[in-house]
Amino acid sequence: MTGPDDTTRPATRYDGGTIALHWLTAALVLVLWLVGTFLEDLVPKGALRSGLWSAHFDFGFVLTGLVVAFLLWRRAGGRDLPVEEPGPLHRLAKATHAALYVLLLVVVGLGIANAFVRGVSLGPISLPQVGDPEWRRSLTHWHGFAANILMAVALFHAAAALVHHYLWHDAVLQRMLPRRT
Repeated sequence: MTGPDDTTRPATRYDGGTIALHWLTAALVLVLWLVGTFLEDLVPKGALRSGLWSAHFDFGFVLTGLVVAFLLWRRAGGRDLPVEEPGPLHRLAKATHAALYVLLLVVVGLGIANAFVRGVSLGPISLPQVGDPEWRRSLTHWHGFAANILMAVALFHAAAALVHHYLWHDAVLQRMLPRRT
């Protein structure tokens, strides 16, 4: 007789750590992108806008920690699942995931560089201003550009998961959803 945690059966879901890190990263990326994209247009200059930009930098560093934790977890502790469908779609999924990881690293790297060029404060910690202040505009541009590409790839990734779930009726999306209690 086998129980629900029997390790002899192939895993059908990702482990809790992978699921939690995936959804926390996705939520934080979305919030940061929304703030970075629309803040200037929606919030007038003043204390609120300054506070939201400070929060954007703070949460950008939180995202950096999440990305590092996610990559380390997937390398060391995360569960690998068997391929649902080998072939061109699997190769596309692998390429999409690789693009997401690379873009996450590029976006947080440019964000960190931007934070140091600006010498921002992260709560009680003030970063030293490093580099030429003239770099602000180009770093901000490339950070935003990379973030937009990241969001486009993430949208493709989410759409593919929904196609799997609603059109193909397979278990690909279920593997990354938290367990229902």
